[in-house]
Amino acid sequence: MNEPHVDIARAQEAQWLKHYYFSRGAFSLLWVALAFSIGLHSAGIAAALFVVYPAWDALANFVDMSRSGGAAANRTQALNVVISLVTTIAVIVALGAQGTHWVLDVFGVWAIVSGLLQLGTALRRWKRFGAQWAMILSGAQSALAGVLFIVQDHAATPPAIAKVAGYAAVGAIYFLISALWLWVGQRRAAAAQA
Repeated sequence: MNEPHVDIARAQEAQWLKHYYFSRGAFSLLWVALAFSIGLHSAGIAAALFVVYPAWDALANFVDMSRSGGAAANRTQALNVVISLVTTIAVIVALGAQGTHWVLDVFGVWAIVSGLLQLGTALRRWKRFGAQWAMILSGAQSALAGVLFIVQDHAATPPAIAKVAGYAAVGAIYFLISALWLWVGQRRAAAAQA
């Protein structure tokens, strides 16, 4: 039997994770809406959105890593923070050098690496919280999408922003499913205790 303080700590961590997943999903949905409504019509807005997406991922992973025991306890997230920051810089360089074609290559490599790191984080969390199957699928899908970005980087249509927005939309769905799954699990646990 677990000690009461261990159960309370686990419940607080699960609560944080639920809020984190909802926040990630909401941000991604907002990003997708901006990409499809404005980014398709403005190269400047599309460029800004390309830079913001990996920067947000770095920040979100950093905050989650910090709230979940720090870098030593969350090596996959620590690596994801670094990879996402490097990607942010690489996107800026690619936009200045070659435009959106190189951006898809950068996003492709990032999606592969960050997807595999997300998969690792989800597998580690599965042992503690369960409810990570959507994050496992998301990590695997991200890696696959990265390969497709690289293969399609020079295809004229749809525009690069639409390709990345589709990827972000699927990611948002996975984050929201994970948050809802944790919420349902918390409800069931509360009902079982009542």
